[in-house]
Amino acid sequence: MGRSVNEKRNGAPLIHGAGDLPSVTVDDYNLGLRSGDGFLGDRANKFAFQEKLDAWRKRVRKGGEDPLGNTPTDGLSKKQIDAFLLGDDKEAAALVMGAVDEFAGELSGVLGKFLQQKSWKNTERVVIGGGFRGSAVGELAIARAMVLLKAEGLRIELAPIVHHPDDAGLIGAAHLMPGWMLKGHRAILAIDIGGTNVRVGIVELRLKEGTDLSKAAVWKSDIWRHADDKPNRSATIERLIAMIEKLAAKGAKAGLAPAPVIGVACPGVINDDGSILRGGQNLPGGNWESEHFNLPVALKRAIPQIGEEETFVIMHNDAVVQGLSQIPFMQDVSDWGILTIGTGLGNAHFSNKADNCDPS
Repeated sequence: MGRSVNEKRNGAPLIHGAGDLPSVTVDDYNLGLRSGDGFLGDRANKFAFQEKLDAWRKRVRKGGEDPLGNTPTDGLSKKQIDAFLLGDDKEAAALVMGAVDEFAGELSGVLGKFLQQKSWKNTERVVIGGGFRGSAVGELAIARAMVLLKAEGLRIELAPIVHHPDDAGLIGAAHLMPGWMLKGHRAILAIDIGGTNVRVGIVELRLKEGTDLSKAAVWKSDIWRHADDKPNRSATIERLIAMIEKLAAKGAKAGLAPAPVIGVACPGVINDDGSILRGGQNLPGGNWESEHFNLPVALKRAIPQIGEEETFVIMHNDAVVQGLSQIPFMQDVSDWGILTIGTGLGNAHFSNKADNCDPS
């Protein structure tokens, strides 16, 4: 398959998975630290929390009724677990707190290992994103992990990502592109592909309100929980393209016709030609790491034009893209990282460039 490194525009090559971005340098991402028989990140993903909560429920049942009821742990939604934590039943709240405390211990341990890595050595702040962050339980676990790290003498700040995690993975795509590509446009199309969901959105740039993209917001989005349908790779791409075309039409009808660019967030290590080197094992149905498959090429082939202009596709790791949404709010630090707690534990580390508030 031919390379899909984007041709030079304004003298600068625009490549997928780039380390040199308009506002930051990506020092590292998708670090696969190992511990024993598995990956260190497996100790601090959403399944790890479910396992801890389930273990607490089993222990409590030895001495009486389970205050969380009869619903299996994996059947409880984030909202339901939050309701137990914040509700009037203090026994239920205490049970959830037990799982939160254990999970926070694991999270602080994982973070401690990351902070020992060369690329993370000077980290001042770590942002926590991913679906787990979007809950009261998640935010409490983040705060508890920070307390534990400080108690170990580590000067580090943990902060929940500013945007809702569902939006952050779309908004960050705007930071993949130099400012000149966005000028004169009100919006872009963005895609966030995860191990459970595919999300497509129109990101309203609002550059007049904030040239640093601090006011950017998701205008409309569409989500498909592919984990329920278990599609193969081809069916996933077809559904993805249909979602893009539907949203683009809505944007055009509303006078918010997007720029001819599509930003893509995808798990794994992304080669400069847009292929996936490794880390795509949780993606739906098929080998996304095959040398015969290239997602940006497939998207451009299916959607060669947006409006009257040729489509430009740029792709990066999903944790990187989610982290990029945080750039306008990281002006007071130089070195920072992100962990995304979801199906897996995504990670990326950034160094701010001078005047990093302006993507142009």
